[in-house]
Amino acid sequence: MAYDPNNDGDTPIPGTVHLVDLLGTMTGRHAESGQRDIVLVPSPSSDPDDPLNWSAPRKALSTVCMCMYTLMVGIASAAIYSVLVPISEETGISLTTLNQGTGYMFLFFGWGCLVWQPLALQYGKRPVYLFSMLATLATQVWAAHTKTSGQWIASKIVQGFVGAPIESLCEISVTDTYFMHERGRYIALYGLLLAGSNFFAPIIAGFIADGQGWRWVLYWCAIFTAIGFVFIFFFMEETNFVRIHTGIVPETSNISTPTKSIPGEKSPIKDAPLEVPITTDHPCRKTYLDKLKLFQKADLHKPMQLKGMVTRPLTFLTFPVIFYAGFSYGSNLIWFNVLNATASLILNGTYGFSATIVGVCYVSPLIGVAVGAAYSGWLGDAFIMRKARKNNGIMESEHRLWLFVPSLLLIPFGLILWGVGSAHHTHWFGPVFAMGVIAMTNTVGLQLSVAYCIDSYRALAGEAIITVIIVRNTMSFAIGYGITPWVGDMGLQNCFITAAFVGLAQVCTVFFMIKYGKRLREMSVSRYNGYVNEMAKSGMVH
Repeated sequence: MAYDPNNDGDTPIPGTVHLVDLLGTMTGRHAESGQRDIVLVPSPSSDPDDPLNWSAPRKALSTVCMCMYTLMVGIASAAIYSVLVPISEETGISLTTLNQGTGYMFLFFGWGCLVWQPLALQYGKRPVYLFSMLATLATQVWAAHTKTSGQWIASKIVQGFVGAPIESLCEISVTDTYFMHERGRYIALYGLLLAGSNFFAPIIAGFIADGQGWRWVLYWCAIFTAIGFVFIFFFMEETNFVRIHTGIVPETSNISTPTKSIPGEKSPIKDAPLEVPITTDHPCRKTYLDKLKLFQKADLHKPMQLKGMVTRPLTFLTFPVIFYAGFSYGSNLIWFNVLNATASLILNGTYGFSATIVGVCYVSPLIGVAVGAAYSGWLGDAFIMRKARKNNGIMESEHRLWLFVPSLLLIPFGLILWGVGSAHHTHWFGPVFAMGVIAMTNTVGLQLSVAYCIDSYRALAGEAIITVIIVRNTMSFAIGYGITPWVGDMGLQNCFITAAFVGLAQVCTVFFMIKYGKRLREMSVSRYNGYVNEMAKSGMVH
């Protein structure tokens, strides 16, 4: 019996999950090894090839492959940041145009998800990852031979389009493989690699540019991408898994029915039919050669859903929680773009650093990324588990948003130290330290925003995350397009004082979502359940 989306009597709220079995009365599988009171969400099937049932080494290898993809494509997208001035001097392309090219690249990193994410969900993530790496390799060789502004812009647009899976597909690979109580740390790991690659690339790029010239920066990116392609070809396994559900109950799945009741006590989540995943029997596990196949048989026989998967992410812009997640992500990312766009201007111009030293300065944001990932991921998972235990075992997706509180201080502090400090020629350590602070807040914003979206609308995360990335990268494009004129017209000091207040105002919006987020999720129940039932028919619901 399919769940009735028009039932307004006993409808669970998406993003409100009974995650901790405090009384030991709940049905369904529980976690093992010291966490037996945690209920597994989503409910795994009985198939050993269900990614949720994979062994720890098999999951780890899948995660390594996802990280390899993120690292290589991420390096290729950011290696030029510390060599923009040499590129401009040799090619005659202005710094404004070079930064605009980066803006277009980020724009298509977002809008390209409308093409690649549906293809990956429909036909398989593995072929999309492999094609993306090959095409990124080609764009690096192309960019090394650009001589005009038009060629540069075109190469960046193509690079953004073919590299778009890095923005939305990796998060869904995590949700394919890990349960809700584990995802924070692995999304944080993805964030560490995504942001970390963007800060690690300029470090090595500076040395390469000084020793071999700026074109070899792009050639080495092509070589790294080729190595990554070979690695994931032989080791990346498809994580798409067709799940046929009966009795769809979003979010609460198999965990909301107690085996016994306590007199006088009401469950925080209303009782509802169980979600029962059913899969076709597999007499044998996949062989290694089966895992290497470009397309899996189950994906090729799924009902065609491409049209809906392309159009629904645009419809999801009307979901306040999803739109906010994109806004939050974008608001944090723009300061990363501001940092990169002004790094050569400040470190080369104000402090007279060579390309090599500019690259070395990116060690600071690399450390900041690691600190941010540990805070929002590992500490964040522990934080939401503690909040759930205090809330009668119920996790609300807004619980993660409290982790934004340190950003109220850190974002304005980092921006003022970077811009105003440079305008007054403070010691170079000040701006370099500010790079680390900005990078840390960017990583926190990345992980928390993505996790908030996935926690709120888990069953449609594969499409909702596209909406988040479209909002985020459209904002990123706008700032990339305008940062050079902004700094030029206002000067470093006034520009970054303004940026600090804008950043503070942006972070303060989190308190509105903490207070009203659950109400907004409750208002979206009927629409959400309608989409869930539509996707469940083809087995595309987690």
